[in-house]
Amino acid sequence: MKISFIGSGNVAWHLAQAFEDAGHWICEIYSRDTQKARQLASYLYDTNIQPDLNFSESEADVIVIAVTDDAIESIIERVVLPEGVILVHTSGAKSLADFQNLIEIYSDVYVHTGVFYPLQTFTKGVEMDYTELPFCIESKNELIENKLLQLAQSVSNNVSRMDSDERFILHVAAVFASNFTNYLLGVSHALLEHEQLNFDLLKPLIRTTIEKALQSDDPALGQTGPARRGDWKTTAHHLEYLQETNSDWTEIYRLMTDKIRNLHISK
Repeated sequence: MKISFIGSGNVAWHLAQAFEDAGHWICEIYSRDTQKARQLASYLYDTNIQPDLNFSESEADVIVIAVTDDAIESIIERVVLPEGVILVHTSGAKSLADFQNLIEIYSDVYVHTGVFYPLQTFTKGVEMDYTELPFCIESKNELIENKLLQLAQSVSNNVSRMDSDERFILHVAAVFASNFTNYLLGVSHALLEHEQLNFDLLKPLIRTTIEKALQSDDPALGQTGPARRGDWKTTAHHLEYLQETNSDWTEIYRLMTDKIRNLHISK
């Protein structure tokens, strides 16, 4: 397929290369930061830098909007599309109905719409195995949905049809599993750095915790630690230290301790 991208951030950086490795042609890349578009294009074989959002002459079969959720409407308001193109976004939270509504308001030509959501945390330069990457696909048009499924299956073995409500719930769960977890790891790093201790000491524990959670049907069943055991003298001592160190960390520790305690009391 012929594919163009609007956006040159982490998601576009990975998907464009994954698509090209699967045999597709990345026609164009548009970014408000032209230098970033050039950087991404440098990793691809034969990709043009699109100078503006006028795609009316594009040969693309699919145009992928890979920008922040808040920027999607601004893009659709200004983009000029070729008639009949498949326009998709990569958001976990943006519903297909809202997306279609924006197209009907702003587009002067008929285009097909869909969702092409890759469930992963992406960072430029960090390689990953795309064959295991979950893709969640949605379109109201069965023919278009099948084309998007085939596109995803050319990259990954983990492809699902998923409606907007299901995808939204999955996205909420993903924030807990990834974003919040990573934030807490950052707190651990900052705490140790504050005391001039090495974060590497925690890495075996982090690795075991994640591996154990992945092997379990319910990670909550593997909960350990002072709150799970009811070691309240220990948690009080921890809080005393944190109150003298960082009020945000104190608040997080108290909240998490209370939630773990309440969860296991209720069971």
